Amino acid sequence: MTAATIAPSRSRRRARFGVRLGLVALAIGACSAFGAPAHARGPDGIADVAEKVIDAVVNISTSQTVEAKGGGSNSMPQLPPGSPFEEFFDDFFKNRRGPGGGSKGGERSDNPPRKTNSLGSGFIIDTSGVVVTNNHVIADADEIHVILNDGTKIKAELVGVDKKTDLAVLRIKPTKPLVAVKFGDSDKLRLGDWVVAIGNPFSLGGTVTAGIVSAKNRDISSGPYDSYIQTDASINRGNSGGPLFNLDGDVIGVNTLIISPSGGSIGIGFAVPSKTVVGVVDQLRQFGELRRGWLGVRIQSVTDEIAESLNIKPARGALVAGVDDKGPAKPAGIEPGDVVVKFDGKDVKDPKDLSRVVADTAVGKEVDVVIIRKGKEEIKKVTLGRLQDPDKVQAAVKTDEPAPEKPVTQKALGLDLATLSKDLRTRYKIKDSVKGVVVTNVDASSDAAEKRLSAGDVIVEVAQEAVSSGADIQKRVDQLKKDGKKSVLLLVSNGEGELRFVALSVQ
Repeated sequence: MTAATIAPSRSRRRARFGVRLGLVALAIGACSAFGAPAHARGPDGIADVAEKVIDAVVNISTSQTVEAKGGGSNSMPQLPPGSPFEEFFDDFFKNRRGPGGGSKGGERSDNPPRKTNSLGSGFIIDTSGVVVTNNHVIADADEIHVILNDGTKIKAELVGVDKKTDLAVLRIKPTKPLVAVKFGDSDKLRLGDWVVAIGNPFSLGGTVTAGIVSAKNRDISSGPYDSYIQTDASINRGNSGGPLFNLDGDVIGVNTLIISPSGGSIGIGFAVPSKTVVGVVDQLRQFGELRRGWLGVRIQSVTDEIAESLNIKPARGALVAGVDDKGPAKPAGIEPGDVVVKFDGKDVKDPKDLSRVVADTAVGKEVDVVIIRKGKEEIKKVTLGRLQDPDKVQAAVKTDEPAPEKPVTQKALGLDLATLSKDLRTRYKIKDSVKGVVVTNVDASSDAAEKRLSAGDVIVEVAQEAVSSGADIQKRVDQLKKDGKKSVLLLVSNGEGELRFVALSVQ
């Protein structure tokens, strides 16, 4: 009835409809209040969790000196031409700067550097004063302070950061006893489990929200080791670096980012799982940096077409597209075309799995790597190296400059193919070390175009056999058709010698 009286009405018909709607709503409310079990409204243990851990959750305050670029307090705001406020602001800012709009002496001065402040969240994992937060919360900060739940503000020292997982470890010198929390096992989480987020959204410290685990092992392509916990617990700006708890009061994740068109929570938040956090934090505390394992291979996904070409059922694993000459995989006998399906006893379903498990494995450890080569499983023993510079990404350099003379080409698989010559190497900037057959044109309607083959790519192998001419390629394709194959596996190089596998239809 209340809803009907609040809603305005313009006719008796609308009023009657509003009354009915109010009665229906009241009836639904009655069912919810009296007919539903208590657990439908959420678990009773949330208040106990909050009370137990709230003092271990902290606010992170940072300050940074930045150059003003015309957007500081002394800058005139941008206004539409002809705005009635244009003249007012023009006079105001000129008067603030002194005669002529400049500084003392009438000389114009650049905007001085200014301090910017930001706030985030974190949590204490050791009563000696060790704090975990996000790297992006403290990145480029000149000063970092940790604010305890009772308002005590303590200057923090940066122990170490890991940009790849967006984690950072700080250290403070406590002036009184601290409360610390411990990590739980994120692998034991189930979809639908209740979780509690505590943090500092919009500078409102000590904020508690609750929700469920919406998804696990979520890959949102934000980094090489994505494996987020997705939750609908309300997470907003300022929650970054704060803990995600299970109902035992253990940290099972670090709240890191949200998906939101408005900047506020829409129920899609992501946390780094505690399984990842524990390993990163331990290394940062011990070494001040991450020492990740390195296999020395370049990998790609095993598509259904590639799996069919390699006689792998079902499609799985990580396809080795290239092997670093100085990496651990080379002396172990791992080659391009091998598919890694198990690493150190752990199944590898896709390239992300391999990247994560290699990175988490101790440098110098000897591990068994199970590969599939030409349809058969083999075991290779590899002693892992250390990943030195994971940020380097080399891009291929290509050119579409026309050649002085058109080379003799042969058509196959929707490609114009030519034997490599000095002129073609110069035109497409192909290194002398790259061998094979160069692509000079791609039919826009072909499967090759859809798989992003382009002029300047070099076909090195067809069905894992080396080729040196267009005729070689056509011969291999014809044989595959006779054998009833639906696709052909190509090993393709760019001009720099970086390899990848591409499966094309032969039908």
